[in-house]
Amino acid sequence: MLTKAWLRIPSWRREGLRTNLWLVPTGLVGVAILLFAATFLLDRLVYDGVLELPWWINGGSADSGRQVLGTIAAAVITVVGVVFSIVILALQLASTQFGPRMLRNFVRDVGTQLTLGTFVATFVYAVLTLGSISSGLSHQDFVPHFSISVALVLLVVDLGVLIYFIHHVAVTIQLNHVVASIGKDLVRAIDEQHADAGRLGDIDPGDQDDPDQWRLPEGADVVSHRSGYLQAVSHERLVQIAAESDAVIELLYRPGHFVVAGLPLAHVRPSSAAPAVTEALDRAHVTGNHRTLTQDPVFAVDQLVEIAIRALSPAVNDTFTAISCIDWLTAGLCHLSGRTAPIRVRRDSAGVARLIQPAVSYERVVNGAFDKVRQAGRGMPAIAIRQLASARRIMEYASTEAQRNVLLRQAEMIMRASEESVPEPQDLQDIRVRYNEMVGVTRTDS
Repeated sequence: MLTKAWLRIPSWRREGLRTNLWLVPTGLVGVAILLFAATFLLDRLVYDGVLELPWWINGGSADSGRQVLGTIAAAVITVVGVVFSIVILALQLASTQFGPRMLRNFVRDVGTQLTLGTFVATFVYAVLTLGSISSGLSHQDFVPHFSISVALVLLVVDLGVLIYFIHHVAVTIQLNHVVASIGKDLVRAIDEQHADAGRLGDIDPGDQDDPDQWRLPEGADVVSHRSGYLQAVSHERLVQIAAESDAVIELLYRPGHFVVAGLPLAHVRPSSAAPAVTEALDRAHVTGNHRTLTQDPVFAVDQLVEIAIRALSPAVNDTFTAISCIDWLTAGLCHLSGRTAPIRVRRDSAGVARLIQPAVSYERVVNGAFDKVRQAGRGMPAIAIRQLASARRIMEYASTEAQRNVLLRQAEMIMRASEESVPEPQDLQDIRVRYNEMVGVTRTDS
């Protein structure tokens, strides 16, 4: 049930809920409060003589209970400070080594959020239990023995969580783990984008002779009210609004583009529908200070490329990390090559075209994955060989002649750059062998 409810939340809102350090800890604090309410009720029933506790439950005095709970609360809050310090150190390391755009990947890490939440929830539970101990009642002090025992159990759980967290941080800050997680995010983003398109009655004009026929020659502009990166667009909502207004909407930007307040965000035909579309579009799109993976798979490509060119910089000179990035880019591009062309036009239930949107071309994604890495790795035979091997693998998944031409163009640029920058004849020969293998695959496919 929780999974279904989570999936019903828009993807951009799910991403926003994941990328913070307060949601999971707040939820676990709520669970701790409910747990205390339940254990406190049981302790009251025991105090009133309605229930009896088993022999192994803590049975000390009020003073000993206060001492135990005070020690637990003090120890837990101290460890919380240590955990926060480790998190900040990991974020600082990520920013320096991987780039500032990698920070969101660490903030959205579920293991870190659960660790912080577990310790904070234990602290809250211990403080609430400590406050429930009272003296001077009718016949004896009220000591919540069962609640104190639960606090001790939570302390043991916290020790296990601390051990897990230390291991988790040691793994997550490794470059290979970071690169692999971004590569998997790229594949998921591609799947989500095509799944979203499949839920609507869309068509793909990519195979038509004149894609410009969908351009709107007349109508009115809808301006953006906020500046920032376009993070998400509710296509279903816009199709619905366009159908209700008997209008056609042409979006001028896609998620990942930067929009400027006061400049056109969309074009609407007829002009009379502009007021209704303006209000709907303002609620149906999300802008922010940064790009996200929501509806923007190219962002994952750019993240991998950023790590690769940092690794290839003279200050770092880490060829192996760059090769790892190339491998995960290859996996994502292979996954993309087996998909249909991007959706440009979305239709309503009656089959009428209602929404025209810019789409990321296959050439744009491939060029983004290859160009900067090729330029940064100029003169490095290992990078040239790996990129040519990557292009050959992707070629095996290419489904159209246009895709094969894009990959062949990249291979030719890699070969030309190598001939100009690689002085060692034997290295150049190895690169040429890889290039010939690539061309051989192209001829076989054609």
